[in-house]
Amino acid sequence: MSNIKLDAELRTDLGKGASRRLRHEEKVPAIVYGAGQQPVSITLEQRHVMKAQEAEAFYSSIITLSVAGEAVDVLVKDMQRHAYKPRVQHIDFQRVDNTKAIHKAVPLHFLNEESAEAVKNGGKVHHLATEIEVSCLAKDLPEYIEVDVANLELGSSLHISDITLPANVTSVELAKGENHDQAVVSITTPKAVSEEAPESDSEEAATEE
Repeated sequence: MSNIKLDAELRTDLGKGASRRLRHEEKVPAIVYGAGQQPVSITLEQRHVMKAQEAEAFYSSIITLSVAGEAVDVLVKDMQRHAYKPRVQHIDFQRVDNTKAIHKAVPLHFLNEESAEAVKNGGKVHHLATEIEVSCLAKDLPEYIEVDVANLELGSSLHISDITLPANVTSVELAKGENHDQAVVSITTPKAVSEEAPESDSEEAATEE
């Protein structure tokens, strides 16, 4: 599991005007809520947030916030970005309750795409999903889930039920029933190319002359 840590400060100056001032000071307003506790408003350094969010794990792993000297484990629930500038405008963090299962979308990492026999024979890999939602305790949350396509045949697909999930981790969709066993990747057969290309209008005209 990733070990992302961010320092945060408590804030009492709330409202849109206060948030604008914070952003001008290169800070990111945020809120921490959940786990049966009162919401807490905080601020983070823009440069630290921008650096941390470059990692894929930022969106799917536990993040440890240091708030007024207290370590708080959280998940990113929502993040607002500037419309055109590379800046984060606001973040919603949810506290982690280590006694209750959480639902979180986890990215899929596809393995052996280039070396798959079906790809060597001209097949094309299609990612039908880039993440799946899982249920588990926070301590068991995987940073990503691997999907091996090495043995996937031409014209075939792998579904959620074909993925080996880590211990104590279950699929939220599969828990709803077999009808929710969605495909996550497929390898399609290449389209046949005609051996004889049709004559162009110029070639036909030359023949008639």
